[in-house]
Amino acid sequence: MKNHCFLLALFASTLLFAQEDLPLRGLAVAAPDKASVSRFVKFINEELGPRNINTLVLRVDYDFKYTSHPELANEDGLTQQDVYKIVEACAKNNIEIIPQINLFGHQSWHGSLGKLLTVYPQFDETPDVELPQDYEWPNADGLYCKSYCPLHPEVHDVVFDLIDEITTAFKADAFHAGMDEVFYIGMPQCPRCSGRDKAELFAGEVTKIRNHLAQDGKRLWIWGDRLIDGKTTGIGLWEASMNNTYKAINLIPKDVMICDWHYERPDPTAVYFAMNGLDVATCSWRNPDVAVQQQQMLKDLREGATTAMKEHYRGMLHTSWTSTANFLEMFYEQKPKEDNDATTFKALFKKN
Repeated sequence: MKNHCFLLALFASTLLFAQEDLPLRGLAVAAPDKASVSRFVKFINEELGPRNINTLVLRVDYDFKYTSHPELANEDGLTQQDVYKIVEACAKNNIEIIPQINLFGHQSWHGSLGKLLTVYPQFDETPDVELPQDYEWPNADGLYCKSYCPLHPEVHDVVFDLIDEITTAFKADAFHAGMDEVFYIGMPQCPRCSGRDKAELFAGEVTKIRNHLAQDGKRLWIWGDRLIDGKTTGIGLWEASMNNTYKAINLIPKDVMICDWHYERPDPTAVYFAMNGLDVATCSWRNPDVAVQQQQMLKDLREGATTAMKEHYRGMLHTSWTSTANFLEMFYEQKPKEDNDATTFKALFKKN
């Protein structure tokens, strides 16, 4: 009996240590389409729960039947009934849902304009830049994705309605605003933003969204790339900033949660965010070797950190940049031909 109790205590302490080792064990993926909801719920119950996943970032964007702004809802968007099924499965498995709408940047993709600027073209930071029929990078306009103007007097009336509705729908205590890869910011052709400091503009938008969420006790999450100096670090244009928005790290509230993504190399920028007093999750994608190195780096950082620093290293958030249907196909594929979003996820989070 004593041996049995000892083994139970040892198992409990080992489990506790594992949970403390990486407090955040997460997946960021697109919200499922209506046809994939049941399969996604099954995946939550049979895969996410047994892998001790405790955080699910869902890129909803406009794939929800918004009632506050029905003009922005995609025709085949999720209904509240669809959302309840996902919420119920996550609650059953102690998984926190964090819905995401891409704000500021990523308001277009290649030759397609996003829903917000389609319906409200007056919010466009660069209305003179036309989307090409055949997109190429680089291009004369420096176009990757369009941005909305953060100083337009009406944009937040719309955006905040969406935030409030989607966080209520998913019973969420946090919201992910995206805000990665913002290249169009403080553009000279914008009558409101022209000549303004880009770091102040970026920090102002982060702070405005954060303050709105904080009124209801909710937390803001964002991607961290715009807060890293791309030139000094050598990280460059995509995973860091080359247009001086990185200086915003000293201007934003310290309770903003940073999702620090690096997909080709395990760059140790989590230290940078932690030393600036920000909580940070390291984000992986489709390279299992890099992801496992990132995970071990976080464990080493937490083990060697001071008490003040340790809790800033929150854990791993694995990202997938395809549809949920495609992710599930990759996940359940018996013999994948190459490493992908799903094989990397499995390498990070083993099933109990």
